[in-house]
Order: sequence, then structure tokens, then C-alpha cells
Amino acid sequence: MTEPSDPLLPTRKPSREGIERAAKKIAAILPPTPLMPLKHDGMTLWCKAECLQPIGAFKIRGAWHRLSDMTGEERARGVVAFSSGNHAQGVAWAAKRLGMKATIVMPADAPKRKMDSTRGYGADIVTFDRRTEDRVAIAQAIAAKTGAIIVPSFDDPWIIEGQGSTGLEAMVQIIAQAGINPHRVVACCGGGGLAAGIALAMPGAKITVVEPDGWDDMGNSLRGKKIVPVADNAPYTVCDALQTPLVSPLTFEILKARKADAVSVSDEEVFRAMRHAHERLRLVLEPGGAVALAAVLAGKVEVDDRTLIILSGGNVDPALFSRALAA
Repeated sequence: MTEPSDPLLPTRKPSREGIERAAKKIAAILPPTPLMPLKHDGMTLWCKAECLQPIGAFKIRGAWHRLSDMTGEERARGVVAFSSGNHAQGVAWAAKRLGMKATIVMPADAPKRKMDSTRGYGADIVTFDRRTEDRVAIAQAIAAKTGAIIVPSFDDPWIIEGQGSTGLEAMVQIIAQAGINPHRVVACCGGGGLAAGIALAMPGAKITVVEPDGWDDMGNSLRGKKIVPVADNAPYTVCDALQTPLVSPLTFEILKARKADAVSVSDEEVFRAMRHAHERLRLVLEPGGAVALAAVLAGKVEVDDRTLIILSGGNVDPALFSRALAA
């Protein structure tokens, strides 16, 4: 009989031990992303440049942790995932490296750059209308027909642990560079996999999640102490990577237990952060990857010299990036 502590048990809960295991696996194949100091109002903030991952986002971490733990029989079946782009690329990248077939369910309006990159790693893409169709149902139908294993973008212990390795890696870097332990982490939030993973990885830090205005379902859920979906008439946002209509009990319960707080930002605030990162750090950020910095620059988060900001992705179409720089 399998014990609940078995790291390969699908029904297990994500843990810090699992994050440490994920971090070792990821360190064996990928160099750490830079931790960059940013001067702000007389303080030094610490920015983790996950936009410089091989796929341009932190999602490579969870995808590698999940797929590399699959058995030979599971790998032969292939995987199916649903994503607006960054998880798609992470799964496609990991599948290609492991010699697996990958099918990705992506919204028809996903950025062309993300679609092209996902196809470039050898994955098949099935598109859907994010306003009228259910991406999970589509993925489930594909899995039922082909036998492929579904790899969720956040509702999975491996994914959460893989994303949490971001926090462990950053903690080592901050201690080495400044001799301090961060006591606040500001991170983007779609489904909450990154924030939940970091919450487990860094139990001594206060977690602030940042979402786009009108798509702040995690924030509303944390404030109401129960899961609240995004409204049917949610507004347009440039943050394509953070348009998750409903968070999962797994990520919500972790963040609720850690008493995480949450704020939301406007498109204008996001564009300002994209410009700021380009001018001060020479980094290209996509809108969803800039929301944490946007919240800090807008004064919506109390920060000091022990604040870690996750710059989570840089996969932005050139036209949109030019629009942000010109705004």
C-alpha cells in the first residue's frame, strides 16, 4: 500500500520537501535566473527575472517537475494541457526534452508569439473561445480519446512545487547578495500556483498576490474566505496570462492558510511597470509578468529593502510591447 508521503502519489498535498526536490531537479538542467536589485524611493528591492527562463517564464519549473516524474508508461501516453501560453510553452519544452507527445488547448486569441513558440517545441495546438468554451472540458475529451495525461496549469501538487522553486532559488541569492532574508514576496496570480508554491517555500515571508483589475478572483476569494469566480462580464485586460476564471481549492487553501493579501492593477499601471523594467533593468516583460512590479510602483503594496518581486514572464508580442513603451 502506498503511503501518503509518497512523492509520486497524485492525491498528495504539495510540500516544502517537494519544492526542495523540484529545485534540485531544475538546478540540474537550468541555471538560476538573475536576482536584480532595483532602487525605489531610497530602498533596494529585489527582482527575480523569471522572464529570462528558456521559455520566457517561470512555468518551465512546474512543467519539468511534473513531466520528469512520469513513468515510462505515462510518457508513452503523452500529455495534454490548457494554457494561454506560458504553461503551454513549459509543457511543450519539457515534453520535447523527454521525447513525449504534447497537445495544448489554447485560447484562439492567445498572443501569436506564444502560439508560435509552443508549436516550435513540437506541440499540437487545439484552439477554443475563452468566452464561450470550457478549456478543461476540451482537455478532458482529448485525454479520454487519446489516453494522454492532463497536466493542469496550477491545480496540481507537482506544478505548485515546481513554481515554488522560484522562491527557494531567490532566497539563496538574496542571502548571498545582501545577507538578508526577504520578509515580503510580491507575485503575479492567475490560478495561484506560483504564489502558493512560494508561500510553501518561504514560510517566514508575507505573500502578496497581484491580479488584473476585474480578474481578481483570488483576491476576492481570500477576502471572502471562500472561492469566488471571476464575473461573467469581466473587463478586457492586457494580461492574457492571468485570465483564470476560477482558482482551485489547492492553491486557495495554501494562500488562505498563509494569510496572503491581494491587490489588483490596471492596464495603465501594468504598462508603466513594463516601461520601468525596460528602462531600469533592461528587461522585456509581458503584461502578466509585470503586475507585481506594477502594484509596487503604484504604491499598493508596502515594501522595504527586504522585498522580493517576481518578474514572472516576458513573452509579449512586439506590437503590444511598443504600445506599452509609448503609453
